[in-house]
Amino acid sequence: MIGIDGVLIVPLLAAALLASQTDYRRSARINVAASGLAFLAAVSLLFHRPLPGRFFLIDDLNVVFIVLGTFVGTTTSIFSASYIGHELETGRLTPGYLRFYHAMFQVMMFGMNLALVANDIGVMWVAVELATLSTVMMVGIYRTHAALEAAWKYFILGSVGIALALFGTILVYLAARPEVGEGLRAMEWTVLVRHAHGFDPALLNVAFVFLLLGYGTKVGLAPMHAWLPDAHAEGPTPISAVLSGLLLNVALYALLRFKMLLAACPGAIAPGPLMIALGLLSLIFAAFMLYRRRDIKRLFAYSSIEHMGIIVFSFGMAGPLGNFAGLLQMTMHSLTKSAIFFSVGHVAQVKGTQRIAEIGGLTESHPLLGWGLLAGVAAIAGLPPFGVFTSEFLIVSSTFARQPLLAVALVFGLLLAFGALLLRVTQVAFGPPRGPVGPVQASYVPMFAHLALVLIAGIWLPGPLVAWFRHVAALLG
Repeated sequence: MIGIDGVLIVPLLAAALLASQTDYRRSARINVAASGLAFLAAVSLLFHRPLPGRFFLIDDLNVVFIVLGTFVGTTTSIFSASYIGHELETGRLTPGYLRFYHAMFQVMMFGMNLALVANDIGVMWVAVELATLSTVMMVGIYRTHAALEAAWKYFILGSVGIALALFGTILVYLAARPEVGEGLRAMEWTVLVRHAHGFDPALLNVAFVFLLLGYGTKVGLAPMHAWLPDAHAEGPTPISAVLSGLLLNVALYALLRFKMLLAACPGAIAPGPLMIALGLLSLIFAAFMLYRRRDIKRLFAYSSIEHMGIIVFSFGMAGPLGNFAGLLQMTMHSLTKSAIFFSVGHVAQVKGTQRIAEIGGLTESHPLLGWGLLAGVAAIAGLPPFGVFTSEFLIVSSTFARQPLLAVALVFGLLLAFGALLLRVTQVAFGPPRGPVGPVQASYVPMFAHLALVLIAGIWLPGPLVAWFRHVAALLG
């Protein structure tokens, strides 16, 4: 089973199988196997792509997101197998909730993959909502007051965002209908882009504002970000990894598709300035908020807001270099931030707390974990020789060449965030060990696999990857 069949049917069948599975240990193995098969199917799309049809579209843009998403999904499922199993041993979860978690994980993967391959703006909207609902279920899985509150907050704010995105989607349909005609053809990406020159620009302009606010809520952009820190802090750590490494990217993909649509309509506004403004606001706001975090998962949740702001800013600047840097930054952030959440999950389990003040001396008590977390923070802070340094250097240099004042604001935000991360990570990694000194239960492999890829990308970017990203950057305009 390869290609589109694999990335859609495998997680769907796995979810159905997991829902009826009685052995929670077997559930973990099925989750890992299904995620791995979906990743292999995604890789096959690099070599064999079906022609665009009524329902599905595969091109260089969404293949980036599909391959990256299924890879992070696979490594997260591997991490989940032992991590969630330990939650059963400590009494935080029951066997029934373990099976439910693995089933919802595959529903989430199906929803995200469907959103990425759909050639219909309505189907994409439904798929994003499905992915959101499944992650809401997993955020509240511990059934504590704080977890349920975080899940409800995520559900309510996410619903507001998805409602705004729905209204924007309807406006796009109304703008397309006079040119394309009635029916479902007016909702196909391939048809919309081909006929966008004849659309009503006023309707498209209003539609993009709603879409930016709606899908921007899912991206975690300020000021629509309020759901994200709670969802990261109260849900299982593997879900924090997929929220930052997968779900935020899917909403970003939707924004990029609509940005391309506006670019094809001569009378429409340029979406770049709106994206630059929201991206810069998110970066600077999150950088200040990092100094006030006392919970380690909330700290890195705000770091995700910061980095999604950088990515949206870069795509707003656009051009060959801005788009290339945005793609690279998105890829590096997904790999690095999920690795950091893997390490934070280890920390929370061995120390029994997420409070920074109660964690210390990790490099002494758990050297592999402590230095791994330090490497992850160095990478996400943009230090060489990691890949985030390369992407952020390209974003800053591209901005300096075109808008020096914006570049100054960008660098200010980056330095501010760097200072906060440095301050907090030194508290956690160094000094006398604090708290319990139990053994690490979950696998280190996903964390170090991600960090190795980010390190390699900082030293050497393969020629085919550079050519691929350059081509996608040209498509984005």
